[in-house]
Amino acid sequence: MSPTSGMDIDSSGKLEVARALQAKLDAAKLHIVEDQTRFDTLQSALAKDPGLVSEGVAGTTDPAIVAAEVASQIAFLRNLKFQYLEQKAKDQYVKTIVSDEAPSINAEDNELLRIENERKKEILSAAKARLAEKYSDVRTLAPLVEQGTCALVSSIGSPLTSRRPFSLTDYTKAQALTQEAAALANKILDARLALTRLRQAHPHPRLTIPAANARLDAQVSEMQELDDELQAVNERVEDVKERVKAGAREVERLRVERADLEKTVKAGQDEIQDGRVVGLYDWYTASLALYRALMSLETSHFESENELHLTYAVTPRGSTTRRNIFIKLLFVPNSRQLADAEVAGLVEDVGDAIGAHVQANDVPGLIAAILARARAGA
Repeated sequence: MSPTSGMDIDSSGKLEVARALQAKLDAAKLHIVEDQTRFDTLQSALAKDPGLVSEGVAGTTDPAIVAAEVASQIAFLRNLKFQYLEQKAKDQYVKTIVSDEAPSINAEDNELLRIENERKKEILSAAKARLAEKYSDVRTLAPLVEQGTCALVSSIGSPLTSRRPFSLTDYTKAQALTQEAAALANKILDARLALTRLRQAHPHPRLTIPAANARLDAQVSEMQELDDELQAVNERVEDVKERVKAGAREVERLRVERADLEKTVKAGQDEIQDGRVVGLYDWYTASLALYRALMSLETSHFESENELHLTYAVTPRGSTTRRNIFIKLLFVPNSRQLADAEVAGLVEDVGDAIGAHVQANDVPGLIAAILARARAGA
């Protein structure tokens, strides 16, 4: 078979396909050629007379404009229909009232009207369903028709192949992009309004992020310091509470001791007829307190019948810290003879002084010697 015969067969096959597609298009009654001619006519008329834009001719070239006009007309017609029905109902109502022979309306009439309304609603619902089905068919068949038209144009080699037709898919994409752009514009406007409100609510000087972080760190440090101070104050409060409790216990003990002493004094006053005893007791008590103050005597008590414990608080020369000196005196039983002495709180050994004063039975001299060495810093 020659190349020429092969090309003839290929061309005849394409021709058959084109004829079959043309037959299908004629049977579908799409009127594409007539619509293209009408469109070209409108385009040329618009190019010659731009004033036709105001007359609504140019609106047919833009789907968005057509949709807007259709929506406005539908809204106007609905409003007009509502006004007509309202006026008609008012007119019938007035005529029924003012009429001499008003028709009698009973429950059966209302039931008939209800049944009629239900029937009309069913008819309307069916019509809406058919309309929605038609819209669905149009959306489904439009891309197929577009593809077939493009294939036909490409097969017959039309000069329109250099022009890409505006399809329904492109229109859908453009509409989606337009809605997205409008939504983004609204968001931008809302963000600007929010920013303006924030600027009005928080005038200059405003905090920056580093300044806010620095202030936060300073507040954290301050809160830590305040927490430490609060903990120290709580500890001091607990200490004060403990001291108050101890003081309350001591006050109670002293109150009991005072009551006992008052009873003893009262009993002594009843037994002793000499009135000088009270004065002598006060003098002795004051003298003992003065001696304690002069000699820095802190405590003194008898551990047993022949053992006396004394505690002195002495401040060494050249120092501001008080030192406690403990002296234990041992006596011969049933006598005032000093037998031995022990000293604690001194660095220096005072055994020689203790031995000399014990042999001489000089208790005041022993205490004076020990205190003198303690004040000298021994």
